[in-house]
Amino acid sequence: MTARIFKPAKNAMQSGAAKTREWQLDYEPEQARIIEPLMGWTSSGDMKQQLTLRFETKEDAIAYCEREGIAYQVDEPKVKTVRQVAYADNFAFRRSEPWTH
Repeated sequence: MTARIFKPAKNAMQSGAAKTREWQLDYEPEQARIIEPLMGWTSSGDMKQQLTLRFETKEDAIAYCEREGIAYQVDEPKVKTVRQVAYADNFAFRRSEPWTH
């Protein structure tokens, strides 16, 4: 049983950073999912796939895994670079292409 500790990415439908500040612990699947032949539903006997734990800090998540004896891997988040732009830059003389209507 291996756990993955990561910071979740923001949803494509959100513009803010809500639900991206906490660290999340998900278990890797131990069994493959199977397709039930009668109805075609996808199922699995692995109940830990449904479990998600959230922690304030990465250290809290690591401490939990070590206390419970769970093997884990930490995925560090990518640093987001914010480029400062202004509306006036659309009309600046240093633009590579001239502004037209």
